[in-house]
Amino acid sequence: MSFAEPERAARRFGGRGGARVAAVAACLVLGFGLVGGAVTGSWLVGDSQAAGSRDSFVAARSIWHSVPVDQLFPTTVAGQGAGPGGADRTWTRIAVAPDSGCKGAFDPLLRKALAPVGCQRLLRATYTDATQTYVTTVGLLFTKADASAMASLAKRFTEEKLDSRTDLMPRPYGPGFENDMRASWTVSVLTDAPVIVYAVSGWRDGRGVDQPQPAEEAMETGATTAPAQAGLGHEAQGLADRIERALRKQVGPYAKEQAA
Repeated sequence: MSFAEPERAARRFGGRGGARVAAVAACLVLGFGLVGGAVTGSWLVGDSQAAGSRDSFVAARSIWHSVPVDQLFPTTVAGQGAGPGGADRTWTRIAVAPDSGCKGAFDPLLRKALAPVGCQRLLRATYTDATQTYVTTVGLLFTKADASAMASLAKRFTEEKLDSRTDLMPRPYGPGFENDMRASWTVSVLTDAPVIVYAVSGWRDGRGVDQPQPAEEAMETGATTAPAQAGLGHEAQGLADRIERALRKQVGPYAKEQAA
């Protein structure tokens, strides 16, 4: 209707005035066209970005059987500034579990908490630090969930603080690293990939731990528990962060390869 009004005005006034009104109308139409084109263009860019995110999410689900284990779990991991006080860390891989399902991999309550997203595949590796004092198992749980389910689980872990409950600690992997040796841990539910990244650390000499502490708390300034004093929170969190980065580094190229 706004386009029809100038046409009526042109007929009504005629002559030069009508020509000016017609010119204004033409400019308005052109302006609306340019604005509309810009908006449409922005929508198209948004769609492209959304599609890229969806492609990456889908690609991450199957990357476990297409990317070599040494790229997901490097034989040596550098942890610049990952230790207490910003000290550097270096971890060496000492064991890799065969890729498997999740049966027997988690304590019952953690298995129940993770059940809503399902278990497609579980990859695990165990590392030791440069002094061979500590051991840390890091895991990549590839779920069956969509983005909505992952976001829902991540929200629940945050709101209910499930990642700080000692009855929801992940189990370690490897000979000599037993359940009662677990000292510190971290669990991260990703929302841009169907993956849960976790790590659990302990002493390598086999000593048991009476009071395990989540990595976030063990890394706090002034923490005085045995895991905190030993830096085991930093071991778990630092290694988990870098394995997550290694995973993300592989997802982008893999997604492009699958889309080609």
